[in-house]
Amino acid sequence: MSIQLVIAFYISFLVHTIISYLVYKESDSLNTEITLEVSFIVLTLVFVIFDKKNIYILYSFKNINWKILSFSFIFPLITGIIVYFGINGVNEFLLGENFNVYLGYIQYDNSFIWAFIFIVITPPIFEEIAFRGFLFNQIRLVASPKVTILATALIFALVHFSMLSVLWIFPFGVVLGYLRNKYKTLWLGMIIHFIHNLIILLLDFYYFNDVSLI
Repeated sequence: MSIQLVIAFYISFLVHTIISYLVYKESDSLNTEITLEVSFIVLTLVFVIFDKKNIYILYSFKNINWKILSFSFIFPLITGIIVYFGINGVNEFLLGENFNVYLGYIQYDNSFIWAFIFIVITPPIFEEIAFRGFLFNQIRLVASPKVTILATALIFALVHFSMLSVLWIFPFGVVLGYLRNKYKTLWLGMIIHFIHNLIILLLDFYYFNDVSLI
């Protein structure tokens, strides 16, 4: 049953990513953004139903110590800065463009709040539940921890539907999978994911406003 669920999971999230991309090309309204985010959350929760008891267990603090907690705050500060400047540099070199995530929200009222919700809040919670929770549990039933960590990281990267992003999303996913496996909790991944995305958003917000003032 786990293999079928993994396949269904991958296809469902890949289709959702493709549909989101196509819908965004036609309409980038706030209602569209909310609809697609809600559909992503619902899709995640549908899969969680199949494994809710084992996922609930992962909301544990008992294996977390101050050393790994410190790492979880420092590591995403480093990855956020490296990814922001590194990927932007590669993007400019290969494509001649500088991608700014905040730019997609400036047409909305309270743009930073909406960007914060959709970039910093929603992904760390629901992507971790989906990939390091449900998907990790299902693959672990039929594979070793090492294979499970690599497989979930790869699927995590592929579902983001960007070949350039794979350069950092895959190793990022490996670290998150390793921590989830070692400490048997989703909290570390959520903290890292949250801080990493926050750094990216703050840098984009800063440079967008800095450029706008020139």
